[in-house]
Amino acid sequence: MRESTIQANSTHTEKPSSLITKEEGVGNRNTALSATLLYAAIKLIGLIVLSIWSASNQKSAYVLLSQRWDSLWYTRVAEVGYSFSLQAPDGRNLSSMAFFPLLPWLEEMADAAGPWSAADSGLAISALASLAAALGLYRLGEHVQSPRTGVILVCLWGALPVSIVQSMAYSESLFVALAVWALLALLQNHWMTAGIISCFAGLTRPVGIAVSFAIFAVAITTLAKNGVESDKKTRLKIFASCIISPLGAAAYILWVGYQRGDLLGYLKVQEGWGNGFDGGIAFAKFISSSIHESNALAALFLVAIILLCGWPYRVAWKQNQPLALFVYSVVITIMAMGASGYFGSKPRLLVPAFPLLLSLAIRMARARPIYVYVTLSVMIIGSAIYGAFWLNGTGPP
Repeated sequence: MRESTIQANSTHTEKPSSLITKEEGVGNRNTALSATLLYAAIKLIGLIVLSIWSASNQKSAYVLLSQRWDSLWYTRVAEVGYSFSLQAPDGRNLSSMAFFPLLPWLEEMADAAGPWSAADSGLAISALASLAAALGLYRLGEHVQSPRTGVILVCLWGALPVSIVQSMAYSESLFVALAVWALLALLQNHWMTAGIISCFAGLTRPVGIAVSFAIFAVAITTLAKNGVESDKKTRLKIFASCIISPLGAAAYILWVGYQRGDLLGYLKVQEGWGNGFDGGIAFAKFISSSIHESNALAALFLVAIILLCGWPYRVAWKQNQPLALFVYSVVITIMAMGASGYFGSKPRLLVPAFPLLLSLAIRMARARPIYVYVTLSVMIIGSAIYGAFWLNGTGPP
């Protein structure tokens, strides 16, 4: 017997919306603000630990957050466009076209509006986007289950082991902000809003197609169930949402193909970076080689990641969570685990898979408060320490 019944496109409340009082509405707004401020406090703890750790190593926390790894590439796109490329020592051509354009566009606009640099703008955009994402995650948890679930979901996402990327001039925070609000709009049957936001998500990261898949899945089931009964205006909105949703990602990929004179140009750009999609073959080979080389600890860790990715789906199915969230998470997970790039990037690639945390948030919302406080406190402290260690070491690949 399933744990709860959660309709795909309906708000889970204990009373009809028409009976919600003005005081309850104010209470929900206050809870949403509290959840967002709580997320900001979690990020502040991580930044304080990072600053102390970096200073002890004669490094700048600001540089680590804004001017290294992918953040440098986004800044270069903002400053010089997509003309920049780099020849790697092994002969590979690293092109800036591997990076989707929305974040550098925003950095360029912010840079032009004031005396700050594109790197400064990247940090500011990431910070604001992460707060928008936190608010959206709260609303999602509240919509699916309860305000308490929403607060816990925000904390879980902010306390992920690799959540330091949410504070970097990376595109993760911007993408999650767009993805969560697009999915929330979809769950509330705001088809056009979902489609438009999804289009922008597709301009942010390749995994923007996960939002499009979620829209397609809900559209198909909705039309199959209510196609004859639904009015023409609703059907047009559904079709329009499905058309608009993938346009962002499709437009950029086609543009790259045009610039390189090859329809598959974007895939070849990714090949230059050693990235691609092989269905997990490279990942399986890495696990196999780790075991063969007696690196059992690494292999055990990787297997644990796979199992942890599978558990939330089983719980989500039992909880009858919305189809949109299920499809979105599946696509994100497949793209992350099936990528042929460096295995160490997989935890970071799973940061946008926030619905995987919803199953845990729902269960924690039913637990005794003391257990929730202890669990989240341990996660927050562990995340802050690991984030500081990570950035002062190899950093996010």
